[in-house]
Amino acid sequence: MNSPNRIIVGVTGASGVVYAKRALEMLKIAGVETHLVVSRAAEMTLRYELDISADALAKLATHRYAIADVGAPIASGSFKTMGMLITPCSVRTMSEIATGVTSSLLTRSADVVLKEHRKLVMMVRETPFHLGHLRTMTQLAEMGAIIAPPLPAFYAAPDSVEALVDQSVGRTLDLFEIDTQETKRWGEDLEKGRRST
Repeated sequence: MNSPNRIIVGVTGASGVVYAKRALEMLKIAGVETHLVVSRAAEMTLRYELDISADALAKLATHRYAIADVGAPIASGSFKTMGMLITPCSVRTMSEIATGVTSSLLTRSADVVLKEHRKLVMMVRETPFHLGHLRTMTQLAEMGAIIAPPLPAFYAAPDSVEALVDQSVGRTLDLFEIDTQETKRWGEDLEKGRRST
């Protein structure tokens, strides 16, 4: 049986909450049911970086859960999803998931996604990484997670910050086989455009 057309979106307090907002917008356009959980630190980052509240962000999602609601459907493996996207993903969240000792609905949901062998994609936001961070990423990759830092794709010839964000989010959603119109693809729209000039 195929996974239902639904995805969990976790938002942590790392810088880059614009990626979460844009992911929810793209998923809504794509007709994907979204299950949102926002950490307390992310609520602060939303205000600092986008001047919006967590409630405003939640309007882009199909369902939203409180960070402490460990009885929510997304905390159970019997609740089928395509997987989970954590964007942005803080080092603290990444480290908690790697240990398997989870303290919130966000990290519990990620743990469930891993144990059910579903896709867990983590847009880790930090630089530079020290050896402990890198070892944690290796451990998560060995557990089945996909580490996908939102690195800029300059081959797409972005002309704005928004274009950089769109390309990073679009490529991340590709990992769930969710196609978006905003993603520029090499050998298709990009290479053709260069050959025609």
